[in-house]
Parts: sequence; C-alpha cells; structure tokens
Amino acid sequence: MAEVVVTICTTCRAGQPTDDEGPRPGSRLYQALSGEELPEGVRLRPVECLSACKRGCSMIVAGGPDRWTYIYGDMDPDLHVPQIVDGIRAYAGTEDGLVPWRERPEVFRKQSIARIPPQE
Repeated sequence: MAEVVVTICTTCRAGQPTDDEGPRPGSRLYQALSGEELPEGVRLRPVECLSACKRGCSMIVAGGPDRWTYIYGDMDPDLHVPQIVDGIRAYAGTEDGLVPWRERPEVFRKQSIARIPPQE
C-alpha cells in the first residue's frame, strides 16, 4: 500500500494576532501529531504555507495517485489531535482513501475544505 503523507501548515495562526510569542498553532499541531503513534507507512510533513489562512490550522491527508486526497481546516492543536489520529488511521486502512462517512471522526466530517479525486 502507498505511503500516507499528512502535510501540516506550520505557519498557520488560526486567526490569532501575528505576535511572535510562542509557537504558532500550526506548529503546535505538527508537534502534537509528531508525538503520537501513527500507523506504519504514515509520514508527517511540515510546510510553511498551504494558503488556507482563513481555515487554519490546515492539513492535507494524501496517499498516492490511487487514493482520494483531503484538505482539512479549523483544526485545533489543543482539542482535535485524538480525532485527527483516528482519521489518519482510518484513511491509512483504505485502498482508495474513501472512509465511510459515519466512520470518519467528527472533525474530518465537518471541517473538510476539499477532497481531490485520484489521478487518472
């Protein structure tokens, strides 16, 4: 099965002021997920901008050319990490990236920005 890549925008401010005190929420989300036990074959990838500033913290879950790709926003590093890990686990367990609606964690059902079909 193809590697799953979870891309996290580390510069997301999640609507907070632009002061430089402490790590930004996007960076905190990346650090929190880095400390979690993720399924084998899942790689976290930090990037500096996903251009989803109005929906930060944002992230992408992708699994190669044969799977659907998802973009999520409004992720809270203090509240959503367990649900995000559950969602990544469910996604990683699929061949095509399609997790049945009722099996997706609430944040993956309600905070999806876009889903992108597999490449042809």
